[in-house]
Amino acid sequence: MTIQLAKMIDHTLLKANATEAEIVKLAEEAKTYRFASVCVNPTWVKKAAEILKDTPDVKVCTVIGFPLGATTKEVKAFETTNAIENGATEVDMVINVGALKDKQYEVVEADIKAVVTAAKGKALTKVILETALLTKEEIEIACQLSVKAGADFVKTSTGFSTGGATVEDIALMRKTVGPNVGVKASGGVRSLEDAMAMVEAGANRIGASSGVAIMQGQSSSSSY
Repeated sequence: MTIQLAKMIDHTLLKANATEAEIVKLAEEAKTYRFASVCVNPTWVKKAAEILKDTPDVKVCTVIGFPLGATTKEVKAFETTNAIENGATEVDMVINVGALKDKQYEVVEADIKAVVTAAKGKALTKVILETALLTKEEIEIACQLSVKAGADFVKTSTGFSTGGATVEDIALMRKTVGPNVGVKASGGVRSLEDAMAMVEAGANRIGASSGVAIMQGQSSSSSY
């Protein structure tokens, strides 16, 4: 199960003050543990891709419209194209949360679709809902819009808002999207116990900066 779990973890470093040395360390750890990917800010995609070029099973993931989701769909599409050109093969985009709260569902769908279209055939698209800011009904609607727009995954959180993944939200997301769309738990997954609870609830990807601690059976104080 340990090897299977490693292949579900996006080994993550998204803090603003991340240094090149820390990105190199992250990528080398991902090589060692054979994590699913490294998840880094767009400015570090090229560096991560260079380090992982001979490790094709470890993908390069980045974030789009991060962490607020408040840029326009055109900007998100450009970010996606640029990230892919730099070596990203997975993109985690933040939805327009305000538009969802306002019930502007066509706006939300178009926002997601812009990224899906830019990434199509080149990178997986994961849609960050920021579940801590949403009602259960809004989570369901956001999942439905993500599926309709053609996303590959729905994801709970940025790790930079008021809360992270919960077992309850993961179960709801899995129930809503069905078996053919991925569900990623992120934000506050700090231990092996946390990760396994998310997997049991329906997650098939874990976003965590605590990947090494999780694999070693330890616990981390990291917020992401």
